[in-house]
Amino acid sequence: MGRYIIRRLLISIPVFFGITILSFLIMNMAPGNPVDMLINPNIPKEMLDLKKELLGLNDPLYVQYVKWLSGLLKGELGYSFSSFASVSQLIGERIGPTLLLASCSLMIGVVIAIPIGVISAVKQNSNLDYVLTGLSFLGISIPPFFFGLGLIYIVGIQLNWLPTGGMTTLGGTGGIGDILAHLILPVVVLGVAIAGKKVRYVRASMLEVLQQDYLRTARAKGISEFMVTNKHALRNALIPIITIVGTEIPLLLGGSIIIEQIFQWPGIGQLTMEALLSRDYPTLMGLNIVAACIVLTTNLFTDILYALVDPRMKYS
Repeated sequence: MGRYIIRRLLISIPVFFGITILSFLIMNMAPGNPVDMLINPNIPKEMLDLKKELLGLNDPLYVQYVKWLSGLLKGELGYSFSSFASVSQLIGERIGPTLLLASCSLMIGVVIAIPIGVISAVKQNSNLDYVLTGLSFLGISIPPFFFGLGLIYIVGIQLNWLPTGGMTTLGGTGGIGDILAHLILPVVVLGVAIAGKKVRYVRASMLEVLQQDYLRTARAKGISEFMVTNKHALRNALIPIITIVGTEIPLLLGGSIIIEQIFQWPGIGQLTMEALLSRDYPTLMGLNIVAACIVLTTNLFTDILYALVDPRMKYS
């Protein structure tokens, strides 16, 4: 396993730099540049040209990339074109809230999806199965932004049970309780969407495993149905589920952009929108670097979980 991890880390290095090249090219293919956002009748063209020169936008594309890459190798992500703050500082301030929102949502979604999927598979073609499957399709069908706005109106405005935006109460003392109160609504929205998609995968995986011969042997030995289902069957059914959950993490970070906008959650979703609207290239590249690292780390962690769930799986 140790050699496998080292080999995967070495393979990730060229993949990582390939991602940076593609991201840099795609970002610069968009029409316009950050200086275009400064255009107004009071700014002469000479000032705009000088601003482009100062930001290095007049350099050839490969020169801009080499300058950015040399800074990255020194541990620097550059400075924002719009706020002139350090990109590392901007992302460092926003990554924590996003990881908190994403991890809580993923945990809630998986905790809901696994038992519902197992029950639905065990009670295949029963009324309970139809109800649970219908609820899972409902969770998939409701757009997260619509569900989020509905919760804000009903729970936040009409019932006034929970705060509707931000991470802490303005003018309040903050604290864990205040953060949790602000976290509930966005976590519910993302968690329901995740659970709705994962229930079908858990159900399908369990149905395939429940038909295996070794489970009939376990029942013939007198092992209780609870142990057969939740120990023998579920553990083997988790392998494809781990793959699906692993691929959900990058999608969750992307989907949280909309939720962070709706609930005014101060994460990288809001920072991404601000950088896009202002064509802030260094900040966008920094965000792409963070996303690439998360994806590569998630893929490696998923492979390691395979061996933990199924000891028969060996890496050489």
